[in-house]
Amino acid sequence: MRILHTMLRVGNQDKSIKFYTEILGMKVLRQKEYPDGEFTNTFIGYDDETENAAIELTYNWGTDKYDLGNGYGHIAIEVDDVYEATDKIRQAGGKIIRAAGPMNAGTTIIAFVADPDGYEIELLGKK
Repeated sequence: MRILHTMLRVGNQDKSIKFYTEILGMKVLRQKEYPDGEFTNTFIGYDDETENAAIELTYNWGTDKYDLGNGYGHIAIEVDDVYEATDKIRQAGGKIIRAAGPMNAGTTIIAFVADPDGYEIELLGKK
């Protein structure tokens, strides 16, 4: 068994794709529109889905905002250098929620950013 993907509902498909590809460096792996269901699925990730997990961005036509609720946590992405990654994200217009630094009660360097819909993404330094 393995994790295939995580699905996020997004309010602006183009803005979300731009964030994940241009700011976080992912690629659009595949995309399909479902006219009968009035939604579009876009799968993004760093590498081919046959071996790596992806994120499914689901855009329900005509819905531009979601209540994220209090059960969602975050997506974690490993980066070479958290400080450098947050600087690049900030320069590209990304929203930094928590600046790079040691985690609470630990030494692992982390940071948090938010995508256009407010979903949190944790950046973790390589161990």
